[in-house]
Amino acid sequence: MIDFFTAYRPLFEFMILHAGYALSQYVVLRTGVFSVATAGFAAVGGYGAAILTVTYRFPPLASILIALVAGCALGLLLAVPLARLRGVYQAIATLAFVQVVLSLNFFLEGVTGGANGFNGIPKVVELHHLALAFVAVGYVILSWRSSRLGRSANVVRENEAVAASLGISAIRQQSIAFALSGAIGALFGSLEAFHGYALDPNQFGFHLVVAVLSYVVLGGRRSLWGPIAGAVILVSLPEIARPLAEYRMLIYGALLIVVIGYLPRGVVDSALHYLHHRRVGRAAQASRVSPGTSEARP
Repeated sequence: MIDFFTAYRPLFEFMILHAGYALSQYVVLRTGVFSVATAGFAAVGGYGAAILTVTYRFPPLASILIALVAGCALGLLLAVPLARLRGVYQAIATLAFVQVVLSLNFFLEGVTGGANGFNGIPKVVELHHLALAFVAVGYVILSWRSSRLGRSANVVRENEAVAASLGISAIRQQSIAFALSGAIGALFGSLEAFHGYALDPNQFGFHLVVAVLSYVVLGGRRSLWGPIAGAVILVSLPEIARPLAEYRMLIYGALLIVVIGYLPRGVVDSALHYLHHRRVGRAAQASRVSPGTSEARP
C-alpha cells in the first residue's frame, strides 16, 4: 500500500491542483457567469508568488497569501467590465484576459523569464499542504453556498429578472463570485509554483482553459462534487489509458462527447438527479400505499 501511494503520489498531487482549478471555475458558473478566467488567475498567482520569493526574497507563505489577495482583487476588477456582458461574450472577454496575462509573461522577459520560463523556485509545497488548502477551499465554498449570498447567487443564475424583483443585485453576486474564483485560482497557481522548481509560460495556456472547462462539463456544475469528480477522472485518464497511449486524446474526446450527448448535467449531477427522483418516487408510492394498507386492517 505504501509503495502504491509513493508511486502515484505525483498523480494525487496533480489531481488536487486541478480539482482546485475546477472549484475556481465552479464558483463563477454557479452564478450563471460563463467565465474561463481561471487559467489567467492561476498564472497571476503562480508567477506573482514565484517572483516575490525568488526575486524579492519574500517567504513562500507570505507570497502565497499575497497572490491569493491579488487574485481576489483582480477578480473584482474583472467583474466590473463583464457586468454588461452575457453568455458567450463573457467567455470571449475572459479568454482575452487569459491571453493578455500569457502575453505579459512572454514579453516581460526580464521579470518573468519570458519563453524560457521562471526558474529557481524553492519546492516547499507537498501533498499534505495541497490537501489542507483543498479542504479549506471546499469549506469556504460550502459555507458560501449555504449562506444568504450563495442562495442569492442561485436566484441570479436561474433568472436575473426574478432576482432584481427580489432586490438581489446580479452585479454584486457576480462580483463576489469573481473575487472568490480569482482567489482560489491564484491560490492553487501559487501552490503549483512552489510544488515544482520552475514555471513554463505555456503551463497556464489554452490547454488549461479547456481542461478546467472539461472537468466541470464531465462532472457537473450544480454540485460541489461534480467538478472534483471531473478533475479526478480526466487527470487519472492518461494513467488508466497508458496501454492505449496512441488513442489517449481520442478516448478523452469520445468520453466528453458521450457525457454531453447523454448526460448533459454531468456524471455526478445526473447521478444525484436520478437518486433524488428515485427517493421522491418511493416516497410518493409509500404515501399511496399507506391509506390502502390502513383500510385493509380490521
